[in-house]
Amino acid sequence: MSSTLLEDYSRAQRMAQKEYRQALSQGKDPYPAVLDTLLGDEQSLPVQEVGLVEVPLERIVGTKSQGRISAFSRSFLPLLEPGCEFANKWVSLLGSHLDEGIRDPILCYEYLGDFYVQEGNKRVSILRYVGAVSITANVKRLLPKKTEEPRIRAYYEFLDFYRNTKIYQVQFRRPGDYQLLLAKLGREPGEVWTKEESAQFRAYYRYFLDAFAQFRDSSGLRPEQALLSWLEVYPFRSLGSMSQRELKKTLESLWGEVKALASDEPVEVRTVPAGEKPATVLDRIIALTAEPLKVAFVHYLDLDTSTWATGHDLGRQQLEQNLGSRVKVRSYFHADDAEKAAAILDRAVADGANVVFTTSPQLSRPTLRAAVKYPGVRFLNCSVDTPYPSIRSYYSRVYEAKFVTGAIAGAMSKGDTIGYIGSSPILGVIASINAFALGAVMTNPKARIDLRWSCLPGTPLLDLQHEGIRVISNRDVPVKDQLHWSFCNYGTYTFDDEGNLQALASPVWLWGNFYEKVVRSILSGTWDKQKPAAKALNYWWGMDSGVIDVEFTKNLPDGVRTLAETLRQGLKSGTLDPFRRRIIAQDGAEKNDGSKSFSAEEILHMDWFCRNVHGEIPEFDEIVPRAQPMVRSLGVYKDRIPPEKEESV
Repeated sequence: MSSTLLEDYSRAQRMAQKEYRQALSQGKDPYPAVLDTLLGDEQSLPVQEVGLVEVPLERIVGTKSQGRISAFSRSFLPLLEPGCEFANKWVSLLGSHLDEGIRDPILCYEYLGDFYVQEGNKRVSILRYVGAVSITANVKRLLPKKTEEPRIRAYYEFLDFYRNTKIYQVQFRRPGDYQLLLAKLGREPGEVWTKEESAQFRAYYRYFLDAFAQFRDSSGLRPEQALLSWLEVYPFRSLGSMSQRELKKTLESLWGEVKALASDEPVEVRTVPAGEKPATVLDRIIALTAEPLKVAFVHYLDLDTSTWATGHDLGRQQLEQNLGSRVKVRSYFHADDAEKAAAILDRAVADGANVVFTTSPQLSRPTLRAAVKYPGVRFLNCSVDTPYPSIRSYYSRVYEAKFVTGAIAGAMSKGDTIGYIGSSPILGVIASINAFALGAVMTNPKARIDLRWSCLPGTPLLDLQHEGIRVISNRDVPVKDQLHWSFCNYGTYTFDDEGNLQALASPVWLWGNFYEKVVRSILSGTWDKQKPAAKALNYWWGMDSGVIDVEFTKNLPDGVRTLAETLRQGLKSGTLDPFRRRIIAQDGAEKNDGSKSFSAEEILHMDWFCRNVHGEIPEFDEIVPRAQPMVRSLGVYKDRIPPEKEESV
C-alpha cells in the first residue's frame, strides 16, 4: 500500500473531522442522514424502479439504513482512524479508482430528490474526495403521498420535469418554479429534451454552481433559487460566454435579489411615509447651492392614449411646481416592449437622471435590469409586491376609497343588487371589491354585489344595464377634477329609467403628493435610511398619506354626501378600518370576528370574496390577451399562471 494513498486517507480524514466539528458547532447531525429514520412510520411508500441514472454526488445526502454511518461525515468523507479494516479497504478502493476508475454502479433510493445509499458508501466517499461530480447508480424512487404541502407539490412537478429532461440537478422547493424555469429557458411544459440539450444545461448549471459556491452562506440559499433570480436579469445562454470572473460579478450585483427571492417574506410593505427630519440651517444652505435632482418619468404608453399616464404626468407637473429649481424633470414615452424599455432607460440615465420612476407594472423587469446595470441611480416602479431590493415599488390603497363609494352605492340603489365591473384579478383588486361590498351593506344590509370583469370577453356594462341594474361601479377616475366622467363611465354612477347616466363618486389618484414626498425624502437624506436589510421595499400608502382620495359630484344627495364625507375623514385620520368587522366569505368561513385588523400583506393577497359578492376570480386562460401581461405580473394566483416564455436554450 503506497504512502501516497495513505496520505490521501489521512487528508480525507482531516477534512471529515473538520466537517464533523463544524456540524456539531451548528447543532447539526455530524453523520449522513438515514432514510429509514427519516421516513418513520412511512416505510411502505410505493417504489418506482428508475434504473441506471447518473446521480449528482451533491444530491447524495445519506444512507438507506443505519449501517456504519458513524464511519462517515455528512458528505461521506472517512472518519475512522488510519490502519483499521475500513481505512485499508478505502485506500485499496482509491487505488483501484486511480488505476481504472469506479465502474460498478451503486444502489440507492431517491426520496424527494435526494439520494440515500444502500450499497456503495465507500465508492461515494472516494468520488467525493477526488472531486467527482456524479456517480452511476441503480435508483429506486420512493413516492411520497400527494398533499397540498408546497414541498410535496413541488416534488411532483419535479417528476414531470425529470420525465422530459432527465435532469436531477435542479430541486426546487416551491410550486411553480419548474414552470418558471422552463419559461426562462424558452421551453414549453411537456417538451421532451434531447440528450445534447440536457447535457448542455447540466454543463451550464455546473458552471453557475462553481460561481455560486463563493456566495453560499448560512442563510440556506439554494443554487436553484439563485439561478431563477439571476435569470430575471441575464439570459441562460450567456453562461456560455461569461468568464467565471464576470459571472461572479453578476451574482454579486444581484445578491440582494437572490436573498430576497429565496426568503418566505421577500417584501416589506410600508403603509405610511417615513417621518421627515427638520431641516437645519446647513441643510438649507446645501439645498440652495446643490445641483438640481434630475428626475425621469418613463411611461408605458403616452398621454394621448393612456389616462393612466396622464394621471402620473399631472403628478410630474405638481413635483415641478412645488420643488421648482431643486428638480429637473424629463419624461419618456412608449416603453411598451422589453427592447424599447431598455433603450429608454439607458437614455434616461445617459441624460443624467438621478431618480427614475417607471409608471407601469409591466415595466418592473426592465426597471430591475436597469437598476442592476446602474447601481448609482434610484429606480422606482409603480406596482405592488415587487420582490426586487434593487428597486422600490409604489401603489395606493384604493380599497379605502372603494369602501366609501360602496357605502354611496348602497344608499343610492333603489334595489338590492349593485353592479361592479372589476378590472383584472391582480393584487389589491380583490380587496377593493370586498371593501366596496362591505361599504354597501353598511347602508343597505341586503346589498348584493353582482361582479363582472372588464378583462373577460363581452360587454359587462351593457349586460348589467340590460338586467335592470341601475347603480354600477366601474373604472376609477385616474385624475382629479375630471369633469367628463359621465362620458367615460368612470367611478360609481346611476342610470335613470331613460338610461341617462349620473356620476356619483370615484376614487382619485393623487400621484403628485406621492412623487413630492419621495423626492423630498431624497433631498433631505432620509431615503437611504428607509431601506430594510435583505428585503424589497414597497410603498403602499393610503388616504392618510394623501395619495388616494374620493371625489364626489353634485348629484349626491346631502345626507349621502354627509355620510360619505364622515367615512372619508375617518379613513384619512386612521380611525376607520373597513375590514375591522365581522366578515363571512362566500364559502361561509369567518374571515374576521371583528376583533382584529388585517395586515397589509393579508389585504394585498386576498383571494376570497365576501358573502354578498356574487362572482368569482377568472382563470388566466379566460382573460383577453391585452390584459394577460398585467395579470401575469401581478395576478392573485401567480403560481397557477403559465410564465411567459423568454428565450431558447
